[in-house]
Amino acid sequence: MAEKYSLLEENITCSVCKDIYKDPIVLTCSHSFCKNCMEKYWELKGSQECPLCREFIKTQPHASLCLRNLCEAFTKERSQKPPTGSEVLCSLHSEKLKLVCMDDEEPICVVCQTSINHKNHELRPLEEALKDFKEDLNTALEPLQKKLETFCKVKQACNQTAEHIKMQTQQTERQIKEEFEKLQQFLLNEEAARIDALREEEEQKSQIMKENLESLTREISSLSDTIRTIKQEMGTEDIQFLQKYKETKSRTQCTLLDPEEVSGALIDVAKHLGSLKYRVWEKMLGIVQYTPVTLDPITANPHLSLSEDLTSVRYSAEKQQLPMNLERFDEHYCVLGFEGFTSGRHCWDVEVGDTTYWLLGVSKESINRKGLMTLSPERGFWAIWHWEGSYSTLTSPGMRLTLKRKPQKIRVQLDYERGEVSFSDPSDGTPIHTFKDTFTERVFPVFSPGVGFIPLRICPVKVSLMVVSNIG
Repeated sequence: MAEKYSLLEENITCSVCKDIYKDPIVLTCSHSFCKNCMEKYWELKGSQECPLCREFIKTQPHASLCLRNLCEAFTKERSQKPPTGSEVLCSLHSEKLKLVCMDDEEPICVVCQTSINHKNHELRPLEEALKDFKEDLNTALEPLQKKLETFCKVKQACNQTAEHIKMQTQQTERQIKEEFEKLQQFLLNEEAARIDALREEEEQKSQIMKENLESLTREISSLSDTIRTIKQEMGTEDIQFLQKYKETKSRTQCTLLDPEEVSGALIDVAKHLGSLKYRVWEKMLGIVQYTPVTLDPITANPHLSLSEDLTSVRYSAEKQQLPMNLERFDEHYCVLGFEGFTSGRHCWDVEVGDTTYWLLGVSKESINRKGLMTLSPERGFWAIWHWEGSYSTLTSPGMRLTLKRKPQKIRVQLDYERGEVSFSDPSDGTPIHTFKDTFTERVFPVFSPGVGFIPLRICPVKVSLMVVSNIG
C-alpha cells in the first residue's frame, strides 16, 4: 500500500515546488505544473518556456480538471490515513491492544482481559495469536485454492469442448454435403438415363412412322397415277376406248393390301411414369447401406479412430486431443454403439478378420468409463474376447472357449426380455457362447479393437422391400 501511495504521489507532484499540484495547468508540451509556480518561473526567467523540456510556450496553458480532482482526492485520503507507526487503541479503555481472545477471535487490551465478557476465555499474546490465525487462514484457503484450480480446469475443458464442437460441426456438415451430393448425382444420373430411354423410344417409333408414311406415300402415288391414267383413257374416242377397254379394265384390279391401322405407335407413357418415385427409390437401395449398429464417437477412447460412416473402428498409436467428457472411455480401448436397447431382439455381425485382439458384447449404460476396472457381467459388461488365438469370456474368472476354426465374423444377438447375449459364427451358425442375466437398464453394443491395427467393421445388412396390398 505504501508503494502505491509513493508512486501516486510522485506522479502528482510539481517538479518546481516539489509538492502536490495546486491549481495544476498543462502546457502545450504536455508537462504539468502548479499555476503559481509557472507564473513565478516565467517572471524570473523572462520568457515562457517549459522548465523541463525548454520548449517555448506560444499558447496560453489550460487548467487540468482531471489532475486537480486526483490531487484533491489523494490529499483527502492521505489526511484520513493514520500516521505510520501509530497504534490502534481499545475502543472501550483507550489502551494498547496487546492480547487476543482466542474464543472471540478479536484483539483486546489488558483491561479487557479482566472483563466478565472474557472470563475463562483463552488469551494469547498478539504476536503468537497472529501467527496461529495466519496459519489457520492458510489452511482454510487450501480448499478454496483447490476449488479455484478445479474451476479453472473445467473452464479450460469447456473452452476445448467449444472448439471441438465447432470442428465437429464443420466436419459433420462436410460429410452430410458429400452424402447428399452422392444422392443428388444418383438422381441426376437416373433422370438422364430415363430421359435417354424416352428419347430412344421416341426415335424408334418415329422411325417406324417415317417408314410407314413413306410406304403409304408411294402407294398413294401409284394409285393416283393408275386412276388418272384410267380417267384419261375413258376420255378418248369411242372406238379407241373400246379397243383398249380390256387393258384399261385390267388396271383397275388393285393388288395392294389395305394399310394396317396404327397400333403400338404411341409413347408408352405409363412405362416411363408408372410408380416412378418408388422404382427410383427401389433402385437407390443399390447404392445405400444399412448397418444395424452405428458407433458413437462421443464414447470412443482417444486412441480409437472411427471411419467417417461410423461403422468401423481401429486402434491408433497417436492419442487424439479430444474433450474428456463423462461418456468417454479414458483407459479401456472401447467404444459404444450410438443406440441403446431397453426391449426387443437385436442382432449385428462384426467383421474381425485376422486381427490378433478384439472384444465384443454389450454394456449397461451406467458402467464406469473412467480408469481401469475389471470388466465382467457383475459390473454390467457381457462380452467375449480374443487374444492371439485364444478365446475367452470376459468374466471373473474367465472361461476359455473352444472354437473349431478361426471365425472371420462374429454375430452378436441380444434378447432383452429373455436376458440373453449370445455369440456365434454367422458363416455356419456355430454357437460360441451365451450369457444369461437380467437387464434392468439400457444396454449398448460395445467394441474394442485392442492395440491391433486391423479395424473391426460392423457388417451391413441387405435391405429388401415388401409391397403390401390394401385389398381384402
